[in-house]
Amino acid sequence: MKSLPYLIVGAGITGLSLALSLQEQGKEFLLLEARDQAGGNIRSHSEEGFTYDLGPNTLLVRDPLVAELLHNLSLAGIAANPIARRRFVLNRQNRLVALGPGALLGGKLLSLRARLHLLGEPFRARAHSEESVATFVRRRLGSEVLDWMVDPFVSGVFAGDPERLSLSASLPRLAQMEQEHGSLMLAGLRRKRPAVKSRLLSFPGGMQALPRACAAKLGDKLRCNSAVTAIAPTANGWQVESTTGTWETQKLILCLPTDAIARILPSAAQLLRDRLAAIEYPSVATLALGFHRRHVQHPLDGFGVLIPRRLGISTLGALFSSTLFPNRAPEGQVLLTIFLGGAREPLSGEEALVPQALHDLSPILGIEGEPSFQRVQIWSRAIPQYNLGHAQRINAIDNALRDWPGLSLLGNWRGGVALGDCIRNGITAGQS
Repeated sequence: MKSLPYLIVGAGITGLSLALSLQEQGKEFLLLEARDQAGGNIRSHSEEGFTYDLGPNTLLVRDPLVAELLHNLSLAGIAANPIARRRFVLNRQNRLVALGPGALLGGKLLSLRARLHLLGEPFRARAHSEESVATFVRRRLGSEVLDWMVDPFVSGVFAGDPERLSLSASLPRLAQMEQEHGSLMLAGLRRKRPAVKSRLLSFPGGMQALPRACAAKLGDKLRCNSAVTAIAPTANGWQVESTTGTWETQKLILCLPTDAIARILPSAAQLLRDRLAAIEYPSVATLALGFHRRHVQHPLDGFGVLIPRRLGISTLGALFSSTLFPNRAPEGQVLLTIFLGGAREPLSGEEALVPQALHDLSPILGIEGEPSFQRVQIWSRAIPQYNLGHAQRINAIDNALRDWPGLSLLGNWRGGVALGDCIRNGITAGQS
């Protein structure tokens, strides 16, 4: 039985970033992964001339740690088409409106009353307690901004319910802007230039190029097809049993979803297991659908379209993937990545998903006929929800961890769900 100072379980992007941080410092460690390749839910495929992602589709680089990781991996990435700055939302007349200042000031999305209400935003009082995203937006910007701008954003990014999502946990920058400046508008005017210019990236072959580059750099420090079956505390740390061997380690870091952590915890860790179970994950389906260009009337001249929940349309939204990045579809065809499900839209059976997406999007985008290509991925536990009380739930998990010295827990259920957040959290944990 080999002893290691550090043992990491889970080679999603958080675990990979943590491992690379330890490697950079010259520390001895091993990273175990149950699947046959690293990357977690980052999955890319190339078939029939289409290149598509069934998990995360883009990486927003605005953190110096993320930029440094890409530099160390020699991954330049592919910048998104500049036209991706145009993001569409469906209005109450079922017409696509480009988000931006024009949507706030023009009449295609918000009523005159709602636009006049916005003028009072700098004079509204700060919050003094935790709020939901919905409560915050109604208070500062009004109900119509919530319904037609923020609600579809929350559905598209978090697959969540703005009435339940905690503002301070899920959108901490907005909460910080209000507390520091007293106004979102004033905060925007006073905003300083960021240390790293934001870039929206993907990679040749899709997003899975990122974990593949991480895995290549780690070499034999990453062991795939090594599922952990049990962990147990010892006098000097932890014993870890897996399908490929048994190890002892002084520091055990589980970079896993909450249910996967709960399955391997010692039986005596019921309190910790209960705390982890309080974090919800809705189901989400990702559809990669290809069409002949002539069968889609819309020019697809933007990032994609988000659909407000109040319209009663099941589909959450769609990315114009072949517009975003080059070589995503064969010549004369286009690729859409479509999302269904989430916290407020229970999924139907898999066989109904493509027909539902076509029913919803055909009148919006002018789609004629059936797709020329289709692939479906159902994520039964997709995006962890940072609902009201999330900070208290994380504190309760950390308090329960005090009974288990040498054990640390990481994942996208804490510290941010975006890829950039997970990379930052993994690197930071490795440096602590």
